[in-house]
Amino acid sequence: MASSMRSLFSDHGRYVESFRRFLNNSTEHQCMQEFMDKKLPGIIARIGDTKREIKILSIGGGAGEIDLQILSKVQAQYPGVHINNEVVEPSGEQIAKYKELVAKTSNLENIKFAWHKETSSEYQNRMMEERELQKWDFIHMIQMLYYVKDIPATLKFFHSLLGANAKILITLVSGASGWDQLWKKYGSRLPRDDLCQYVTSSHLTQMLDNLGLKYECYDLLSTMDISDCFIDGNENGDLLWDFLTETCNFNTIAPPDLKAEILKDLQEPEFSVKKEGKVLFNNTLSFIVVEA
Repeated sequence: MASSMRSLFSDHGRYVESFRRFLNNSTEHQCMQEFMDKKLPGIIARIGDTKREIKILSIGGGAGEIDLQILSKVQAQYPGVHINNEVVEPSGEQIAKYKELVAKTSNLENIKFAWHKETSSEYQNRMMEERELQKWDFIHMIQMLYYVKDIPATLKFFHSLLGANAKILITLVSGASGWDQLWKKYGSRLPRDDLCQYVTSSHLTQMLDNLGLKYECYDLLSTMDISDCFIDGNENGDLLWDFLTETCNFNTIAPPDLKAEILKDLQEPEFSVKKEGKVLFNNTLSFIVVEA
């Protein structure tokens, strides 16, 4: 039975829908917003000192919602300074949405946008071939390192692109989250493909330590309401199951013993908290700021 389970990433439409349900049922965006409002201004306080132009590189910029929040904070810190914002994003669909968002957003006059439809490793290879390594003032990688094969090499490469006072911002799930527990316990029993890695802030800080890079790590609590996962035949619950396990149609095709085991664990304190009749999965995020 287990061999018939396939990765959620093989069905793009279902993956997109399950991700949308995750966002609707989690405080992920609110958590990001809190970080942008409270922590980011201090982090970017010196990136543009004495510079006529601030260069920002977005790796895995998606549809641009988070990117534009970051840009607005940079604009507030350096009013009127020209910003060169380049985006590396492998999905043409996401780039189209990003461009639409830019077209309908005001106050972007001092920002020049450029999009590259490629993965971070394709970008890296292209830069190495061109041998003209541009320096950047701020590089951000929001929830994208799960899709990188060689993370230490990627970190080392992008760190080499930092200019004076520059920083890299990385966001991914915390080693203290329910994801860490889920992946440790069940990763080997769930379908895998080459698209996604189980990586948390614990792995990442270890890699940064090994590379001798200086960084700071901030954890912000986030939750995902998974109550519907406990209701048989609930469509929202089924899609959240897919997202949790990265398995297409998990609820209908998973071996009953595996499903029962995960179902029981998801209610345990190391995975979730129970509040006002709801089961809230621990989706705590880590924001890691790497110094030049």
